[in-house]
Amino acid sequence: MNQKEKKMSEASAQGTLIRELIARFTSDHLIGRKIKNGELRKKLVEPPWNVPNGFLLTELQMEAFTMEWLTAEHVQSERALLQLHGGGYVGTMRNAYRNFAAAYCELGSMPVLTIDYRVAPEHPYPAALEDAICAYRFLLEKGYDGAQIVLAGDSAGGGLALALALYLKDHKEPMPGGLIAMSPWTDLTASGESYQTNYERDPLFGNTRDSLIYNREYVGLEDPRNPYISPAFGSFEGFPPMLLQVGSYEMLLSDTQTVAKKAKEQGVKVRLHVYEGMFHVFQMAMQLMPESRRAWREVAKFLRLTEAFYHDNRRNA
Repeated sequence: MNQKEKKMSEASAQGTLIRELIARFTSDHLIGRKIKNGELRKKLVEPPWNVPNGFLLTELQMEAFTMEWLTAEHVQSERALLQLHGGGYVGTMRNAYRNFAAAYCELGSMPVLTIDYRVAPEHPYPAALEDAICAYRFLLEKGYDGAQIVLAGDSAGGGLALALALYLKDHKEPMPGGLIAMSPWTDLTASGESYQTNYERDPLFGNTRDSLIYNREYVGLEDPRNPYISPAFGSFEGFPPMLLQVGSYEMLLSDTQTVAKKAKEQGVKVRLHVYEGMFHVFQMAMQLMPESRRAWREVAKFLRLTEAFYHDNRRNA
């Protein structure tokens, strides 16, 4: 898996329509503002998630947070995936990430551990990172070695996955076998070029400073350049293969590109895919548009490649 950036020439008709509908919906002065700044996310109440046929869901209560262990019936796997959800570090677990877990579980033929980590403002940094570390060590204690674990996350969860890997490397703990980050939030200083160039066209965060990406509730009094908060300022030498996906319309576009560039220069195998005309975490559309379908096919391919990489290393050990 050599570093490779793929960029689609144009957005699909379905993708363009969904993007424009999101932009119109978030332009409302009342509802749109609450979507952009995360207020609605904090108050979100959802019905119970319907576990798909053929899957088993187990809730695990940790000391400070809860976790969900999703497995597929009749599937035996040597590997597991740890999912860290998005939400700007202020939003808790939601059903969309349970759908993500089912997709990861099916595509990778492996169990998925998703954690409902503590969030700000009640629990600023380092609470989310501490919970991610705890969950990763749980998998190690369960019998998985680091190379058998894939980290995956979107938005803040993508940044948190990178921060977790940085922590593991710095503290000489077993590194994961792969990392998937969808639209990762990696620069909480908001200093990347796309914060300006995509300011007027990002349908979720654009045209206002009152949005999640300028929220400092998680940072608190800490330095936002701390790599455990903003992984873009860290070193990725020694990292496992990474799959990075992002939309070209995102204000967070440079967050992903910066990580990809640094990681490549430091010898990491990186696959960066920029989806033309796409918005933040467009993968939530699942099967509704070509871009999201293509993104999940790419995830499936990456999981197969990391599995082959793991088995090759075992044979050569």
